Amino acid sequence: MRKLQRTCTENGLVHLFVYGTLKRGYNNHYYLARGKSIYLGKAETVDAFALYVGRYPYVTPQEPICPIKGELYAVDQNTLAQIDLLEGHPTYYKRRLTKVRLQEDGSIVDAFLYFHENPEGKLVPSGLFIK
Repeated sequence: MRKLQRTCTENGLVHLFVYGTLKRGYNNHYYLARGKSIYLGKAETVDAFALYVGRYPYVTPQEPICPIKGELYAVDQNTLAQIDLLEGHPTYYKRRLTKVRLQEDGSIVDAFLYFHENPEGKLVPSGLFIK
């Protein structure tokens, strides 16, 4: 695997870490599949956060429970803008940079992640959203 740049890849793509319904096999993955995106691998956040599942999965930075597990993508600005609309950024979810570690080689990169300040639902102590 080639070494990734910390904040973006070639061709103006940016890193996006997804942990919920944007992952492969889930109902909103088509936003990544139809846009310009490259799957980079399974990853997890370097820092601990809390994952809740109610109507949707939510990650909150207020509770350091465990690393959040998900997938890392490189996406273009158009795809990122479409996902911003889906996530209601910046009023519902807030997209912020955080450090994530790729499972395959342990490299750490900065990636955008959608946080929610007031999650609802049930805490997922493992940090892994599954159907």
